[in-house]
Amino acid sequence: QVQLVESGGGLVQAGGSLRLSCAASGSIFRINYMGWYRQAPGKQREYVATMTSGGSPNYVDSVKGRFDISRDNAKNTVFLQMNSLKPEDTAVYYCNAVITSSNGVPRNYWGQGTQVTVSS
Repeated sequence: QVQLVESGGGLVQAGGSLRLSCAASGSIFRINYMGWYRQAPGKQREYVATMTSGGSPNYVDSVKGRFDISRDNAKNTVFLQMNSLKPEDTAVYYCNAVITSSNGVPRNYWGQGTQVTVSS
């Protein structure tokens, strides 16, 4: 069994910063990739940023230059540093990971979500 536990959401004024964390635990053989998605009220969940096991980051255009994704492989943790936040960044942020368990089968996992609210 694998779990993703997120932390770090909250309320911040426009222009401020937040740092999200997501720690994976359980029967982990290999983490193929970890990333972040978000879902704003009334909208579909959208991709924000991902990082492969090799350390290559990718971002949606709307957050490039403002968000930074990083990983601590020793702690099976991914971070999302969010700077220059805008009201349109308000959403529930979800951690996502593809993890291969000890049985050798890769599966897709989601965290429970953490609310980020940016006030204008």
